[in-house]
Amino acid sequence: EVQVVQSGGGLVQAGGSLKVSCAASGFTSSDDYATGWFRQVPGKEREGVACIRVSDNRTYYVDFVKGRFTITSDKVKKTVYLQMNSVKPQETAVYYCAALRDGGVLYGSYWMQWREYDYWGQGTQVTVSS
Repeated sequence: EVQVVQSGGGLVQAGGSLKVSCAASGFTSSDDYATGWFRQVPGKEREGVACIRVSDNRTYYVDFVKGRFTITSDKVKKTVYLQMNSVKPQETAVYYCAALRDGGVLYGSYWMQWREYDYWGQGTQVTVSS
C-alpha cells in the first residue's frame, strides 16, 4: 500500500526560504512514479506548483515559481523535497504533495491535473508573513 507523508511547512517571512518534504512509501524501485506539489487557499482551485518524475528526475514547474522553487528527489529515502525561496505573502496556502503511479504519462501541462494523482499527503500549512 502506498502512503504519502508530508513534513515541514510553517511560518516564514516574505523573501525567506522554506523546505517541505514528501515521503512516499510502498513504491518499488521499478515503479516509474512521479510526485507533485500543489497548493490551495480557501475558495480557490487547487493549483500545481511543481512535479518530479523520480525515475529520471525530470522536473516541471508552474511559471510563477520558476527560478525560486526547486523540486528534488532522494531515491534512497523515497522522499521528494520542495525548496521554496523568495516566498511571497500571496503564496500562503495549504501545500499538498501527491504521487502519480504512472510517471510515464507526464507531458506538457498534464502534471498540473491534480485529479489524476493517485495518492495524497495530509497537507501542510505554509504562511508567508509580510
